[in-house]
Amino acid sequence: MREREEGVSAMSTTTAMSASIPGGLRVYAIGDIHGRLDLLNELLNMIARDNSARPPAGTRVIFLGDYIDRGPDSKGVIERLAGGLPGGLEGTFLCGNHEEMMLRSFAEFSAFAAWTANGGLAALESYGVSRELLFGQFGEGMALDDAPLIMGELARLLPAGHLQFLRELKQSVTVGDYFFVHAGVRPGRPLDAQAREDCLFIRGEFLRYKGGFGKIIVHGHTPRREPDIQPNRIGIDTLAYHTGRLTALRLEGESRGFLAT
Repeated sequence: MREREEGVSAMSTTTAMSASIPGGLRVYAIGDIHGRLDLLNELLNMIARDNSARPPAGTRVIFLGDYIDRGPDSKGVIERLAGGLPGGLEGTFLCGNHEEMMLRSFAEFSAFAAWTANGGLAALESYGVSRELLFGQFGEGMALDDAPLIMGELARLLPAGHLQFLRELKQSVTVGDYFFVHAGVRPGRPLDAQAREDCLFIRGEFLRYKGGFGKIIVHGHTPRREPDIQPNRIGIDTLAYHTGRLTALRLEGESRGFLAT
């Protein structure tokens, strides 16, 4: 277990001087999981222990998306999250670009190539789509023409509860002075008018922006080996599927800290 307590630093003139969440509430935000069920279970147990050691009036766990792809057990991650959290913790589940690409691939086979090129093959295998179907009898690789057949097989294998979970994922959520989203937001656009494409896919314009967004943005999507703490945003995608480090940001009042596997 690795834990660090940290006071909130001064914000830029266009953001709150001291970001906080409502009194009596504790929030844990979890970054990109990408099929690492082992790390998810470890971090959830850490959160349950941390939360029970000093129980607040209310606790909320916010997941920032990218549950599937890249890592070995996308199916197990969705099963774990859809089945409820330990200790009666309340979960809020946001959509990541990888869940969006998967869902789009059912209806738009042109999206299939982008999804499978970005880790989607690991999710397909996790759900039991055969390697012969994915790669051909002689391993020569699949073509875009194979998309309807492969996605049809995934539709057959995907539990109804998993599909419902994926379709009900939220785009963003606000708690106190913090705005939680998978990828980021478009600078200059009100937080309540953000485009879905930006919330799930944006990088450059958001990451380079030094001004205030009105709230502190908590996001994943852009991996760093350590949390990316900026005056206007906090990034907590620590490349879990590769580094073995799945990170949670803990917020309470005006303080913040981190838990990580």
